[in-house]
Amino acid sequence: MTGFFETRIEFLKGVGPAKSALLNKELNIFTYADLIQHYPFRYEDRTKFYKISELKDGMPFVQIKGFLTFLETAGYGRKKRLIARIKDDTGELELVWFKGLQWVQKKLQPGVEYVAFGKPVIYGHGKLNMAHPELDIVTPQHDTSGYLQPVYSTTEKLKSKFLDSRTLMKLQAVLLEKAVNHIHETLPYAVLQSFKLIPKKEAMIQIHFPDNHQMLQKALFRLKFEELFYIQLKLLQMKVSRMEKYKGMVFSKTNLITEFYNKHLLFELTCAQKKVIREIYRDMRSGKQMNRLLQGDVGSGKTIVAFLCMLLAINGGAQAAMMAPTETLAIQHFNGLKPLALKMGLHMGLLTGSTKTSERKIIHQMLLDGNLHILTGTHALLEDVVRFKNLGLAVIDEQHRFGVAQRSKLWQKNSNYYPHMLVMTATPIPRTLAMTLYGDLDVSVIDEMPAGRKPVKTLHRYDSMRLKVFGFMKEEIRKGSQIYVVYPLIEESEKSDLKDLMDGYESICRAFPGIPVSIVHGKMKPDAKDYEMQRFIKGETKIMVATTVIEVGVDVSNAAVMVIENAERFGLAQLHQLRGRVGRGFRQSWCILMTDYKLSKDARIRIETMIRTTDGFDIADVDLKLRGPGDLMGTQQSGVLDLLLADLGKDAVILQTARDAAILLLEKDPQLSSPENSPIRKHIDSLKKTVVNWSRIS
Repeated sequence: MTGFFETRIEFLKGVGPAKSALLNKELNIFTYADLIQHYPFRYEDRTKFYKISELKDGMPFVQIKGFLTFLETAGYGRKKRLIARIKDDTGELELVWFKGLQWVQKKLQPGVEYVAFGKPVIYGHGKLNMAHPELDIVTPQHDTSGYLQPVYSTTEKLKSKFLDSRTLMKLQAVLLEKAVNHIHETLPYAVLQSFKLIPKKEAMIQIHFPDNHQMLQKALFRLKFEELFYIQLKLLQMKVSRMEKYKGMVFSKTNLITEFYNKHLLFELTCAQKKVIREIYRDMRSGKQMNRLLQGDVGSGKTIVAFLCMLLAINGGAQAAMMAPTETLAIQHFNGLKPLALKMGLHMGLLTGSTKTSERKIIHQMLLDGNLHILTGTHALLEDVVRFKNLGLAVIDEQHRFGVAQRSKLWQKNSNYYPHMLVMTATPIPRTLAMTLYGDLDVSVIDEMPAGRKPVKTLHRYDSMRLKVFGFMKEEIRKGSQIYVVYPLIEESEKSDLKDLMDGYESICRAFPGIPVSIVHGKMKPDAKDYEMQRFIKGETKIMVATTVIEVGVDVSNAAVMVIENAERFGLAQLHQLRGRVGRGFRQSWCILMTDYKLSKDARIRIETMIRTTDGFDIADVDLKLRGPGDLMGTQQSGVLDLLLADLGKDAVILQTARDAAILLLEKDPQLSSPENSPIRKHIDSLKKTVVNWSRIS
């Protein structure tokens, strides 16, 4: 270990081997770098002293100054406690301890002036007291200034070995004194000036021991900006190098699109769809490989955009492929696009796990000959035996279901050029998350629904109103609508009191005699599931009782009601996806969220958000605030989100500022070779190759 910050934590004064082993295990603190970047999660305001007469029940933690007048133990056995009184010129307050009595008693001296810090609470006899306060003997320093005291996360095990937040604070003070001359500036002077950022050294001191609230805010802004700036710099560099490295086929002919648009398109595209097509066309004729993420709510018209882009590739003598995560969705895309392809005189194929060997052989041969223009399918497209004559565009639907490795397999399907990639998602990703997870992709958004679509009306109903809901469902079926009823579980689990699917299916059958009902869940065999789905799609059954397997894929324009049982058990993204299954036609559609009366605070926010808005991006932002980025995108993407301080739910403005700064810097100096950018170069060079977060001290 060469660098100062790579010094093992056991060598810090006050740590040693035993405490070091605990810090390693409990907080993943191994080195000086780990400790100095173990930032406080809040600060206790010690800037003000209260008089005892000012204290009230329910106040936050406060500090008072007074003389200890009385000290005794009371009670026996488990009920034994230590009682003290502290007095100032306005009154007296009782202090009480229930744990560590001997240790506390040894430290306290009646008649001495102390600072007590704790939470004033009224106990049984209607009197105020302070339980387990922190006590310090008054020093001249207390008279001159108050301060903000950092509070560090710790664990019960560490506390039992006297490694509580205060001890960590003392260790930070020892380390900072040693470290201060080893903290180097990591941002160019021009960036510091432009964004009024304090120096790195000052930020590191102020985040642990702020002079005041204003300096704390400056330190937080500086360190969050740096963290997000380095993430964006990394992603943008990847994007620039990819665009330089990977050439793409040039597709500039538009006569097929024009023909389709003028002769066969039965509706007007929305402004958002037109804007996205222009962005994709600009990429596909640029000579560089396109890597674009297309976001748009369920029903916003992503598929027709993808088809028009396929025509661009076919017009340039290439082929197109569209990959979906499930067989149902792949079949739906095939059935939806085949009539359009036929109108244009194009051949289209479908390849899934169920495709017969004889049909596969024909598809494989037509692909190699170049006679098959568009191939839709599932993971089956990735098989080595599937080879194209000239794949020019690969479209991936519901991209979050596929890993990066699967995407790159499609890249290998053309030996001369990398095919252009269009990855689509109906799961709205908050802007901050898209910029961070997909910062190396270009992002297009369809943020407008086709004309004539009525927004789905969302209602919240408690279980006690079930008979009324059944009456509403019967009325909708009489009008010709079909209905989904979705349950979170397949069968009763011992730990759960949820209505299970089978019980729900039976009660629906009893409540709707003579009305045909389908049932679909994840434990059914694929052919049985497909049979039930098809019955519903054809209108043979009027109600589909299902688990979330229908979240992606089934497009039934006649389905106008979605009833979600135990809606409080679903995440916001899932509720939004499920709601998107209705409202595909032009009749008024409904989503009914059924819950118990008892709802947690977060569950209530989720339900209220669903009722308030149908805007997927608004919903995604609330979801990000509730769940945090790691949970939202799953662990496969979490490497990018190795954040120390920044919060994507709250720091959108800082993220945008940092990204703009990184773009500007790379436009002027793509190789970071100019002298003013030497702090960035030196900092990146000092990092280990495995470090994900480039803003870390190393």
